[in-house]
Amino acid sequence: MFRRVGRFAVHRPWLTIAGWIIAAVALAMLAPGLKSTTDETEFLPSHYESVRVGKLQENAFPKTEQPAAIAVFQRKDGGKLTEADRRDVAKVTEGLDGKHREKVAKVVTNPQAVSPNGQIALANVIADTKNVNDTKLPDAVKKLRADAKELVDGTQLKVGFTGQAASNLDSQESSGDTDSMIMMATFILIIVLLLVIFRSPLIAILPVIIIAVVSVVATKLIGVAAELGGLKADSSITAILIVVLFGVGTDYILFLLFRYREHLRAGQEPKEALVDAVAKVGETIASAAGAVIVAFLALLLSTMGMMRAMGPSLAISVGVTLVAALTLVPAVFSLLGRAAFWPSKAWRKQPKNRFANGIGGLVARRPAVIAALSTAVLAVLAVGTLSFKAEFDTSSQMPQKLESVQAMKDMQRGFSAGQSDPAMVYLKSKDGSALDKGALEPFRAKLAGIEGVGSAAPAVVSPDGAVAQYSVVLKYAPSAEKAIELAGGPLRDKAHAAAPGGTEALVGGTSAVLADIEDAVGHDYRVVFPVAGLAIMVILGLLLRSLVAPLYLMAAVALGFGATLGSTVWLFQDYKGENGLLFMLPVIVYLFVVAIGTDYNILMVARLREEVRRGVPAREAIRTAVAQSAPTISAAAIILAGTFGVLMLAENSMLQQMGFAVAFGILLTAFVMAMLLVPTVTSLLGHKAWWPGHQDAPREVPAAPVAGTASQWTHGEQVRR
Repeated sequence: MFRRVGRFAVHRPWLTIAGWIIAAVALAMLAPGLKSTTDETEFLPSHYESVRVGKLQENAFPKTEQPAAIAVFQRKDGGKLTEADRRDVAKVTEGLDGKHREKVAKVVTNPQAVSPNGQIALANVIADTKNVNDTKLPDAVKKLRADAKELVDGTQLKVGFTGQAASNLDSQESSGDTDSMIMMATFILIIVLLLVIFRSPLIAILPVIIIAVVSVVATKLIGVAAELGGLKADSSITAILIVVLFGVGTDYILFLLFRYREHLRAGQEPKEALVDAVAKVGETIASAAGAVIVAFLALLLSTMGMMRAMGPSLAISVGVTLVAALTLVPAVFSLLGRAAFWPSKAWRKQPKNRFANGIGGLVARRPAVIAALSTAVLAVLAVGTLSFKAEFDTSSQMPQKLESVQAMKDMQRGFSAGQSDPAMVYLKSKDGSALDKGALEPFRAKLAGIEGVGSAAPAVVSPDGAVAQYSVVLKYAPSAEKAIELAGGPLRDKAHAAAPGGTEALVGGTSAVLADIEDAVGHDYRVVFPVAGLAIMVILGLLLRSLVAPLYLMAAVALGFGATLGSTVWLFQDYKGENGLLFMLPVIVYLFVVAIGTDYNILMVARLREEVRRGVPAREAIRTAVAQSAPTISAAAIILAGTFGVLMLAENSMLQQMGFAVAFGILLTAFVMAMLLVPTVTSLLGHKAWWPGHQDAPREVPAAPVAGTASQWTHGEQVRR
């Protein structure tokens, strides 16, 4: 099948290229863009309590104005606010309110909005929408920030905005800058590395252009899927899509180009060499892509909408990249022929490849020692996993220079950390009748008495009297670990227990949402990991026609996963002193390192099988497979790790952790697992590794073309060297 696909693309290049260009242009013009959301409750199933709270609030208080942001006032010298300062606070607040910004109902303050230490004053920005994640609110906050700077000019005050809408604004702007930086760094990295590897400007530039076209097609197809299937994409997915498309795309192109160059060196004509390259590598690329796709699709089993949205989006991207690698890439290089390698003439000569040949010889001579040492290195690194601590405090992972982060710190100098985003407790009658008003204040008092609660405001009763809303300020920042533990544990437990007869208490708000997300992540660990691993094993079994090889390959990958996560823990938690790692990091590492990193194992084992089928002794087959695959795996891994590594340039700690973990994991997979552990274990198992299909049985394989010059070698000469 792959030979037929390759033959069509190589012999009908203009038709193939035209088809891709037409598809890209049509999709760019007609397909809808991605829709994003920052509302955490949209990422959880309906049975979680925080989601039920959201629906209850929407029904019971449909016209209730919601706090969207907080203006934090303080003196420029950091001292206590004077009476004149307080009058200025009221004057500035009145001025902000008079701007009548879109989606802002009012901006208000009062004498009680001054902190007990007299250093901080607050003004609340109230939204005229029930959804504080309304996409227009961040723009309103942006305008209010500019308004406030003008209004405080000439006073002793300075002001900063924090709260949910302000954080959303800073997150959007920071993410936009990060995406541009990541895109530029990825371009430069890929071009430079390809130029170093092939010494050809065409090969350095063409993959970037090809993947750019693929990116348009993939992104727009994701938009179509979102429109037709209701797919929601988190705002952070853009940066991940960039590195997946360019990283994985470059990997597949390298798999093809290295085999193409190998056939050219053996004396084949360009078109024949390209067709053979697609035929030989096509199954490997398809299996590698299939492993990645099923691993990403396993995210559909996640309870978190953010992960469910990420899975299909990334799977579509990899699927489009696979089709491009088998059609568009051969078509483009078919038109160029040998000129693609200009001005370098290195493609004509077999390189010495001392490193690759040395690794191949070492693996063949000392398989047991190499296997033991590789396992020991991975096991030692994996020990750090035992100290992994999930971090849900997203504010701590944002750049600390952002105004919303600084204003939050300023506010905490005078108020409880939870002042900006209180927990919301609802008391509702089970039969829909009016609540007993006499029971509302005692219930509030019990809430206020819970350890960790700063204050509980009097109840606000719904128009029908069936629901009461309590704003409960915690002593901790909304996304801090203590706040999450309090909202998901004692606050909920005691609120439920204190509910008067015939009523039900529900706890919501950011802290409660994060507590539910923590439960959802635990579920995902138990479900997504095994399903993705099993799916990858099935693909490996189908490729290798073996039941044994997938078992030790996945065992090796699991060890690599532990080593990757453990190394990240040691770097960020132990060395840098961070409180914990991104709570989704294990899922991301598992999927990216296990799925994408498996590409190199597949490439190595497939090449090993190819060599064994030639009938050469097992030790020579191991040496040749490693020597021939090492340059491809090294180049692909360095580029892929580099594309993820550019995430470390972001100021967001979350992206830094993700970038290091995936980049380091891919390097471990390539240089320790694929080049050392997998071939040595395969060698030690021998014929048993291929049971029951025994794909290592010698087969009639056409000999490589005999070269007409001293610089072109036969396969046998390559093995002997």
